Amino acid sequence: MSRIGKKPIPLPKGVEINVGDQIEVKGPKGRLTVALPAGIQIQNENGTLTILRNSDKDAAKHGLVRALTANAVTGVSTGFTRELDVVGTGYRMEIKGRIVSFSLGYSHAIEFMLPEGVEAKVDKLTHLVLTSHDKQLLGQVCANMRFLRPPDPYKNKGVRYTGEVLRKKAGKAGAGGK
Repeated sequence: MSRIGKKPIPLPKGVEINVGDQIEVKGPKGRLTVALPAGIQIQNENGTLTILRNSDKDAAKHGLVRALTANAVTGVSTGFTRELDVVGTGYRMEIKGRIVSFSLGYSHAIEFMLPEGVEAKVDKLTHLVLTSHDKQLLGQVCANMRFLRPPDPYKNKGVRYTGEVLRKKAGKAGAGGK
């Protein structure tokens, strides 16, 4: 049984909450909204949010709304960061305004347009740092970038998350030198 929904959410300074049909969270980094399903209520007491449910039928929504609200509060106050590495000979990337240009071994460079709310910075031509106040949007952008050249299990080349551990597979055995 999950107890995530019962955990209170502390509100940092500068974060405002408006509850209506949905939860609107405003802070120094931006503004986010979270859907508020039927059967779930929000209490704001002394700078702490508590999520309450009407019945046990709403248990799954209870934990979900609490997690989404906590992510929104964290996002508008401190933001989220994801890092990607490009591994491979000649693989690199550069930023031109809101466009990230990837050289990934194809015959052409791939240009990736960054959506509003996501900022990028390139370190050392092979390390990309993405920041945003929206955790879901940031994760989707990173997944789309990784899809451009997924890590190869045989050569360990491609776009991967920083710190991602890959299991390298053995190549074809018995190729013998003729």
